[in-house]
Amino acid sequence: MASSVVRATVRAVSKRRLQATRAALTLTPSAVQKIKELLKDKPDHVGVKVGVRTRGCNGLSYTLEYTKSKGESDEEVVQDGVRVFIEKKAQLTLLGTEMDYVEDKLSSEFVFNNPNIKGTCGCGESFNI
Repeated sequence: MASSVVRATVRAVSKRRLQATRAALTLTPSAVQKIKELLKDKPDHVGVKVGVRTRGCNGLSYTLEYTKSKGESDEEVVQDGVRVFIEKKAQLTLLGTEMDYVEDKLSSEFVFNNPNIKGTCGCGESFNI
């Protein structure tokens, strides 16, 4: 079984048009660096897997897990030496999304800046499309 990586928050991005990109998901330099740090302690894992689950007060939330291999229907995003796999169920919800890693005095988390989101819950952990 895969274990969870860290906490993640979702943000709706307004006034931004969906643009075709080579990858369904792009990573910021801070997200790349954090994933590299996390995988350094897990030599048998090749990357992280992003999925969606039905939960939370607004419908869906993202999951992040370590993974040892690419699933049959996973889409692979390789950026700056980091491999992120996207589960089939999450692929359409992630189109044009930027994955960032943010640290402040009280928390540190991955943030998905997603232009496809129509609404989020008050706590920012679930969304709807």
